[in-house]
Amino acid sequence: MMIRVCKMFRQGLRGFWEYQITEPAHRRHPIFSFWDKRKQSRITFDTLDFVAEEKKPSWRTEQEIQTLCNILQDLDCYRNYAEPLQLLLAKVMRFERFGRRRVIIKKGQRGNSFYFIYLGRVAVTEDEDGSSAFLDPHPTLLHKGSCFGEMGLLSTALRRATVVCMEETEFLVVDREDFMASKLDEEVQKETRYRFDFFRKLDLFQSWSDEKLWDLVSMGRIEKFSYGQLVSKDFVESSFVTFICKGSCEILRMINLGTSPSYYNWVWQHLKLLDHMPVTVHLNEMSPMERFKEFQIKSYPLQDFNYLKLLCLQKARKQQGITFHGNINTSENSLLKLLGPKVKSRYGTSVKCSMGNTMFGELPKDAIVGVYMKIHTVEEGDVVGSHQVFLPESQRDTRTFILMSLGAELIRVKKEKFYDLIDEDTREKFLKIEAEYPSDEELCQRFLRENDWNIFRKDLVRLLVEPLQKQLFTPIQIKKKEIYNPKSLVLDLCSLNKRSKQRHPIFLAPQKYLPPLRIVQAISAPRHKIRELL
Repeated sequence: MMIRVCKMFRQGLRGFWEYQITEPAHRRHPIFSFWDKRKQSRITFDTLDFVAEEKKPSWRTEQEIQTLCNILQDLDCYRNYAEPLQLLLAKVMRFERFGRRRVIIKKGQRGNSFYFIYLGRVAVTEDEDGSSAFLDPHPTLLHKGSCFGEMGLLSTALRRATVVCMEETEFLVVDREDFMASKLDEEVQKETRYRFDFFRKLDLFQSWSDEKLWDLVSMGRIEKFSYGQLVSKDFVESSFVTFICKGSCEILRMINLGTSPSYYNWVWQHLKLLDHMPVTVHLNEMSPMERFKEFQIKSYPLQDFNYLKLLCLQKARKQQGITFHGNINTSENSLLKLLGPKVKSRYGTSVKCSMGNTMFGELPKDAIVGVYMKIHTVEEGDVVGSHQVFLPESQRDTRTFILMSLGAELIRVKKEKFYDLIDEDTREKFLKIEAEYPSDEELCQRFLRENDWNIFRKDLVRLLVEPLQKQLFTPIQIKKKEIYNPKSLVLDLCSLNKRSKQRHPIFLAPQKYLPPLRIVQAISAPRHKIRELL
């Protein structure tokens, strides 16, 4: 009951409202209520009983600072700072909320504050009032967990861009006075110097001057990504160039197996085993005569020639003067009667399930799936997302590639600003970077080889670890599982004939965030047991 009441009380509340609980506006109308469907009655709250006054940052105790620091671990940019710096920020930051179209930072003005986005999103524009952000179909956006404005506190230079709220947004703000008094500027300068030293070590920028390199340093910041965290859905079309400072990342590619001829042949080759015939039928080769008959059955339907025989017999007897007692209907269609549907192939498969069309023929709809394949691993000092721009259009690889972190620190710089700094020497160095990735067909063939080996290895281990006291092997029919196992992400081709209730996938994200295909990790195809083969 307490959990349900708290859920209703916090219904519609966003961001720091969960911690602040009440707003001053609520005090004008302190009583509000919710309809409880279970009790079929209304539950009334008096917000004056839950009032919590906002404390000034200087009034916070050590325990409150630590609690606030734990809450802010949800912000990626805040988590990137060292632990002592996190405590200093939690000690001095204050809370602000602004509505849509509110300009937070104006281009050409002096910076006075440093902002963390706790909820909502903002746009970075080149104009003064930020109106271009609402006209641009692809504006530069900063979301929850991002921060901005810290570089403006390190110098007296004017702001280079305007930041405007795209919706109601909540910020955690650090003012210039608190920033300097807590010596936060020294920590930020250390991080800036670290970025400069990293760029100076790279061969790409050996010919650059220090002034030009400092311009590059000011364009990005260090971002930490945990193991398995998505960096970019498509770094080819991304607006950033990514530099790997520490750790490593994997480049992935989602393959649609239904577009591969190798997968099409592999599926139908394994579906032949669904007829549950003895293993010798599939292992022994057919004689040439059997192969020819099999080819005839599959290619041409058998025909009934009785009608032609009767017609020839009638003509022959008329020539000999013998009357023929029998009526042959010549008014109807004289085409040969087909017996093909009555004759079944010896090795034919009868897969009864919904089929989907591919460019190579029909496949079971449930078998048209996708897999994620590892393409390449990028290490410290590598650059991602830049080499394609300098290649001729005919040589560019326009496929979608995913960048996923294996625990890394990255620096991301806007492509437009980065390309403005590049000279001819740097352009030639980029062209020498070899980044030729395998085709989708090669990736599909590699997946099928790895899948066959993994399935065989599991079958072999299952056979070898069986207890010796177990009875001898007796052939049993394969248990029909559901086509989609949400726990193991395994596609089971043995269950195509079974009508199973549709299962929900393991992904809990909204549909717009899910891949366009159902993703699997392995495919379990019809096969003979290892002991039966032996």
